[in-house]
Amino acid sequence: MAFGRRHRGPSLPALPFLLQTLSLLVLLAFSSSAAAPTAASPAAMHNNNWAVLVCTSRFWFNYRHMANTLSLYRTVKRLGIPDERIILMLADDMACNPRNNYPAQVFNNENHQLNLYGDNVEVDYRGYEVTVENFLRVLTGRHESAVPRSKRLLSDEGSHILLYMTGHGGDEFLKFQDNEELQSHDLADAVKQMKEKHRFKELLIMVDTCQAATLFSQLHSPGVLAIGSSMKGENSYSHHLDSDIGVSVVDRFTFYTLAFFEKLNMYSNASLNSLFTSYNPSMLLSTAYYRMDLYERALNEVPVTNFFGSVMKTIHTDSAYTGFLAAHDTETPLSINHGMLQNEASSRRSNMEEMKEAQLRSHGWTEILQEQLEGKKTEIVVMYGLGTMGILLAISTWLSM
Repeated sequence: MAFGRRHRGPSLPALPFLLQTLSLLVLLAFSSSAAAPTAASPAAMHNNNWAVLVCTSRFWFNYRHMANTLSLYRTVKRLGIPDERIILMLADDMACNPRNNYPAQVFNNENHQLNLYGDNVEVDYRGYEVTVENFLRVLTGRHESAVPRSKRLLSDEGSHILLYMTGHGGDEFLKFQDNEELQSHDLADAVKQMKEKHRFKELLIMVDTCQAATLFSQLHSPGVLAIGSSMKGENSYSHHLDSDIGVSVVDRFTFYTLAFFEKLNMYSNASLNSLFTSYNPSMLLSTAYYRMDLYERALNEVPVTNFFGSVMKTIHTDSAYTGFLAAHDTETPLSINHGMLQNEASSRRSNMEEMKEAQLRSHGWTEILQEQLEGKKTEIVVMYGLGTMGILLAISTWLSM
């Protein structure tokens, strides 16, 4: 007698488990989509500083503009902003100019004690790369794909950005290499795009040029603070002539800005108000103008290092080994021997493993699955959910046959 072989499908109790998994996946997909931020949080934490330093002038008689920019470059590096967060644009290379009596050197003082063009100067845009187009691309992040990361402003909604520009300007414009002009509405439009794309939390624009204040007339984006070396109808003057070099080596506004910062270090608490009030019209031969109607905070409450320095928290220790001990266990004496340290480290590892196992035991399978999917993108979660739905549909169709 022949017996037919009966093929058994999956047990019915497995279906509720699969349905529960599917509903959890769909729930996670919708919750991830709803939680995706559509706008920058106004309370974003200030966590990094950037500097964009621009010299727009060519030709030997504009030596001082390159010296201005390199002086600010040296200052922000000394106060803690690393090179990878500084975009340096120099329209000409005065250090290699055949008229330079000091080859490969640039000075901002006639005593020639400080070479601004040292071994650690990293120029991102040089010569004919310094154009209005490239400048606006740096601010807005609209680069071609071939542009390396080192030449991009990779700021975010927690960034404080210092934008320093020097060169020849006039009423609502700044000349680039005597060939083209950056208009005030170009600058305002770029800043507006930066704000809409969450590329900064606060922005300080500092301009050393004739009629510098007119460049700020079109700004309307919140979180922007601007200061210029001169008002409309005023010129911005050089400070002194170097007889050996044959030209002026620094502008007055930048000179007194440097004099202010030479008294500070990265731990100083000097405020922006103290910087702005340090400019004496009789010394500048012009009126320093600052616009703060778009800036919410009081200037006397904002340290200058919020823009010119580093925000990294540093802890002084005698050695890395001592610092590690102090950070993890302040009650442990520093004179304990190596064996005790090894025993303590192994006991900490075992305690951490026990806590992790207890946490896994206390969680249900749904919580574990949710933790595993928490870092996934919404598209991946939706893909898994649709795949699971297709499998369940196929199983239900097969069981109904």
